[in-house]
Amino acid sequence: MTNPAPLGPPTADHTLPAALRITPDDEVRRVRLAQMKRAATTMLVVVAAVFVAARVYEAQYPWLGYLRAFAEAAMVGGIADWFAVTALFRHPLGIPIPHTAIVPARKDRIGTALGTFVQRNFLTREVVASKLGAMKLGERAAAWVARPENSRRLARAAAHGLSGAVGVLRDEEVQTLVDRGIVARLRRLQAAPLAAKTFELLTADGRHQTLLDDALRLAARFLDENEEMIRARIRQESPWWVPGAVENRLGDKIVSGVEATLVAVAADPAHPLRKRYDEAVERFVQNLRENPATIARAEQIKLELLDHPGVAEFSREVWGDVKSRLAQYAERLATETEAEPDQLERWLAGLGEKVLADPALADKVNGWVVELVTYSVEQAREEVAALIATTVAAWDADATSRKIELQIGRDLQFIRINGTLVGGLVGLLLYVVGQSLS
Repeated sequence: MTNPAPLGPPTADHTLPAALRITPDDEVRRVRLAQMKRAATTMLVVVAAVFVAARVYEAQYPWLGYLRAFAEAAMVGGIADWFAVTALFRHPLGIPIPHTAIVPARKDRIGTALGTFVQRNFLTREVVASKLGAMKLGERAAAWVARPENSRRLARAAAHGLSGAVGVLRDEEVQTLVDRGIVARLRRLQAAPLAAKTFELLTADGRHQTLLDDALRLAARFLDENEEMIRARIRQESPWWVPGAVENRLGDKIVSGVEATLVAVAADPAHPLRKRYDEAVERFVQNLRENPATIARAEQIKLELLDHPGVAEFSREVWGDVKSRLAQYAERLATETEAEPDQLERWLAGLGEKVLADPALADKVNGWVVELVTYSVEQAREEVAALIATTVAAWDADATSRKIELQIGRDLQFIRINGTLVGGLVGLLLYVVGQSLS
């Protein structure tokens, strides 16, 4: 029994979506599908002929009853499975029997079910994270960028891309972007809590004491290099009636006293001045967090700074410098094909080597990649399911059915072949049981 609606040659209908057009590979599938259909139909015709012959000569040769029972059941199984396979894609014999032509009739429902299946079984954090974790994409990227030829290729691609991008941007647009983006955000950002956080970071683990040590050394050097200036200043500020010897003695006392204080503070971690320094820093940080006057003053300073013409001028100078450097860099890369690796190339290659040499860092990079991709998948999984459903819904029903049949139809023909053989064996078994019970 053949199919009443053959697939026909590959179509060149460019009005169909690319996914539904018949490709050369589909033509190969079409030929193989036709061959399998002929094989299944030929088997059905053979068992029908065997049934007729066995039925005619069964009275003369009783043993043909076994063959007749096999052929009879094989016909039933073959026809039933032909009906089931055909009903997936079209109406058998062109008769609109209910619940046939399932793929064309249920195309939209199939698309929705497919989208939901992909969403729930493939686009999940567990599945994606497991697959990406095994792939170690971070290490692969590090190994790739560590090779000099790849770091050079990446650096040049980045340079050309950025140079082309900045070339089409007008300075006024960039300035507007800076004003609306960066400056506007800075205006909304409270300065005092940020400054308090910065000072907390600077003072953590006694870092501010290190700064004090540096300040003490700087003060000591300043005092040593400017001792004569200090003495001259003392003489200028002293009354005219103070003898010169007293002025010299006073200068010695001041310079030596300051030197002794600086040395004592630098040598003694528990010096009272250090304690007062700690208290002053803590009090300043607390005021930045809690004192309304200090918070208001910090906001005022921030706004005055942002409103200063120098800020806009600074951003313009920075943008001009970046644009000029990118253009020069891209031009140099275009002319120096065999040049030594530049700073960007060395940085990229060094970054890759550092990741490869540090297993802990490599694990972190792999984790960042997994987290980034899984987060993106989680955000887009519903949109992907909806995209699959709407895309399938927009396809032509007959073209969709034809395309699906080309992909799986050849395998479905084995159902017909197996149905013919299994049906015949079941019929033979029932005949044997019946004969033994009679």
